[in-house]
Amino acid sequence: MADSQRLGDMLTTINPATGEELDRYPLMTDREFETAIENCHEAFLDWRHEAPEKRAEIIKKIGEGLKAKKSELSKLMTEEMGKLVKQGEAEIDLCVGICDWTAENGPKELKNEERELPNGGKGVITFSPVGVIYGIQPWNFPSYQVVRYAIANLMAGNGVLLKHAESVTGSALMLAEIFEDAGLPKNLFTVLRVSHDQSDKVIEHKLVRGVTLTGSSGAGKIVAKKAGEQLKKTVLELGSNDAYIVLEDADMKQAVKQCVTGRVFNNGETCVAAKRFIVVDAVYDQFRDAFVEAMKNVKMGDPSKNEGDIGPMAREDLRDDLHEQVEKSVKNGAKILCGGEKPDQKGWWYPATVLDEVKPGQPAYDDELFGPVASLIRAKDEDDAMRIANDSRFGLGGGIFTKDKEKAIELAEKYFDTGMVFINGFGLAQPNMPFGGVKDSGYGREHGGFGMKEFVNAKAINVMG
Repeated sequence: MADSQRLGDMLTTINPATGEELDRYPLMTDREFETAIENCHEAFLDWRHEAPEKRAEIIKKIGEGLKAKKSELSKLMTEEMGKLVKQGEAEIDLCVGICDWTAENGPKELKNEERELPNGGKGVITFSPVGVIYGIQPWNFPSYQVVRYAIANLMAGNGVLLKHAESVTGSALMLAEIFEDAGLPKNLFTVLRVSHDQSDKVIEHKLVRGVTLTGSSGAGKIVAKKAGEQLKKTVLELGSNDAYIVLEDADMKQAVKQCVTGRVFNNGETCVAAKRFIVVDAVYDQFRDAFVEAMKNVKMGDPSKNEGDIGPMAREDLRDDLHEQVEKSVKNGAKILCGGEKPDQKGWWYPATVLDEVKPGQPAYDDELFGPVASLIRAKDEDDAMRIANDSRFGLGGGIFTKDKEKAIELAEKYFDTGMVFINGFGLAQPNMPFGGVKDSGYGREHGGFGMKEFVNAKAINVMG
């Protein structure tokens, strides 16, 4: 099943809480999306010459526009993908923070650098925009996923195309309105309503200079190959199976609270969510009992009214795939401590679930469980916990709970094979810190000034005399 049901040449969005249709949107013809790419390129040709300070002013206004539309956009995101409205509002707040940080820091991040040449003369390094950047984005954070790559690239002077997940088409179009209402030149940020086959043609288009994807590792391999065949750079933020390590001296109450939040936030549908909970033997039973009790208290409820702690999963196929992963894990030795059954009700709901006795060979150990299912893994000691944490093909984020912060920093710095590590808490993203992963979680970085320089030409100008 695709991101949404497709009726003829229409995209249909569906409310996952009820299974009822929300809206339909026409797919673009090939000529329409080709014209959109050409128009974005034409807009880029002027935008690239705007002073970074002018770009920053407009980006600041985009943030103000997002803030003004927070209630309306949050409600739409809830209708389209099922997150609690209050979590949608927090998502918009993060987007505003990204705009503000980029507006304040972008001009100095992109400032020319001067260096003395070894044999005399002056070297100038300038960060020139490269052109139209194509972003393929998922449904789980309908606003943040877009803002994360689009704002950095607009700051850099590039044009931006968006193929959003079909199930959040309405959110994509509202974002485009907010961007344009803030004063962004027309066509510079363009939503493409295209199929997967048409998307391949976008990647191949001569005016598209770079491609960024947030999605599964399988999708990442396909997109990277297609872009690589065209000699186009990619940035990939892919799935993960993040490990949160609980050491013997952890504040147990805090660890349990943060680990539950990290597993069920956004209905458990977060790439950088806490997914595997690796607990040293000395405190394993204590953590397990408290964690299971807390997960049993996680309630499902109407996300549009902020009822309960989790809403429905975004799509029926995703819910069914998750349940199949749970069943396969149990068949291979895992034990369900709570949850694990599909509710008999309208919509695509799944309860908070905890699996114990999780071992290699089970989906709960080897793969990403993209929903509110937690995997508990017992470790002998600190070294064994770190070994298990790194025993994954993924490497996006992870966490450590211990009262010894210096030791945690050393473990994170020297041993944790991930792009991000959270100590004594659960985190998503910070506007001023790099975001991205290693191994099958992808490559490239966003935020913290890093995203602004992923798709620029670091041009060396050598003044010889």
